[in-house]
Amino acid sequence: VQLQASGGGLVQAGGSLRLSCTVSGSWFVINAVAWYRQAPGNERETVAAITRANTANYVESVIGRFTISKDNAKNTIDLQISDLKPEDTAVYYCNANIWQPASGSRHYWGQGTLVTVSS
Repeated sequence: VQLQASGGGLVQAGGSLRLSCTVSGSWFVINAVAWYRQAPGNERETVAAITRANTANYVESVIGRFTISKDNAKNTIDLQISDLKPEDTAVYYCNANIWQPASGSRHYWGQGTLVTVSS
């Protein structure tokens, strides 16, 4: 199983981006998914997640601006970001808990995509 993230870039404050993460592989089921971010000098933090019960959760600082979604048919995990702020500048990583018949459930990470917000 591999996760491939895309969609990052340089954007002005107040702008929008859509990050996408594509899951590829054989014989898998996507359970919980999440987007994390890590700014320079900071620890990696969870910004948005969808639980196995399909409940979406967000860190307080992004509520109303970020929307996480999962498309089981396309095997994609998206993060729509609007009203971007300079403090949103970070490398964004997708994460998925994936079940496979041979290995059971485990977490996989995408490679990260850089979001830079200019003021």
